[in-house]
Amino acid sequence: MARTRSRTRGRSGRRYGPAAGRTVKSAVHRMKRGKLTSGRSGARVRRRKQAIAIGLSEARRKGARVPARRR
Repeated sequence: MARTRSRTRGRSGRRYGPAAGRTVKSAVHRMKRGKLTSGRSGARVRRRKQAIAIGLSEARRKGARVPARRR
């Protein structure tokens, strides 16, 4: 079985680190409980995609392995 290049270099081929996954999971959980708010306005988040985006943003601030934001 051939090894992929990323495995031979000692890192997995995953884009997001495990810490980022935990942060996103936490954000989605808070959204489901109605506790997740957005930005300075403090508006409640109801969309799943927005909750994921907030979780990734929090993960970036914590220094987790997350790809740069799309521009």
